[in-house]
Amino acid sequence: MADATSVLHISPVIPVVTIDDPRHAVPVARALAAGGVGIIELTLRTQSALESLELIANEVPEILVGAGTILTPAQAEASVSAGAQFLVSPGVTPSLLDHMLSLSIPILPGVATVGEVMAGLERGLTEMKFFPAGPAGGPRYLAAIGAPIPHVQFCPTGGISLATAPSYLALPNVSCIGGSWLTPRAAIENEDWARITNLAHDTAGLRAEATLS
Repeated sequence: MADATSVLHISPVIPVVTIDDPRHAVPVARALAAGGVGIIELTLRTQSALESLELIANEVPEILVGAGTILTPAQAEASVSAGAQFLVSPGVTPSLLDHMLSLSIPILPGVATVGEVMAGLERGLTEMKFFPAGPAGGPRYLAAIGAPIPHVQFCPTGGISLATAPSYLALPNVSCIGGSWLTPRAAIENEDWARITNLAHDTAGLRAEATLS
């Protein structure tokens, strides 16, 4: 079982993926893995998301699959039953956080304020999702949080592109970012798995580019 720290270090980018047709789930995951990205966050934004998650968990063991857009304890429970290996929420309430922590798999709760970060720290969490990263303040905001709270690591998600990714990854309190650009809707609908693999390949140099910037 991975822990939250190792989840954040699998890839510079955690692909945030929405799949409408479960038939596409396994090809998408395999295309990402072929491009060197060993992790996927599958959002629970479609009625068939849990079916897609289960297919990836069973048929693509080379990729770590997590469930995103966790809004309720019931969704968290169902995701784990379907094979989710980590959970991601856009934000948290006390009851949701309690339930996610009880499931004994890595979690990345969403935070957007210093108070929310401190509330996570009170529960023993040092890895969190920063969402929505762009509207909430971007790299400058995360840099400011890092001054008084340097021991929390973030996965900023929301409004990040391949072009802006290095500005986040250059921060010492950012381990990786979440991005949806690796799996464009058009590529999935057209079953253009080569395009997804190529986009995944493009992420390989992001951490080195961030170090040099």
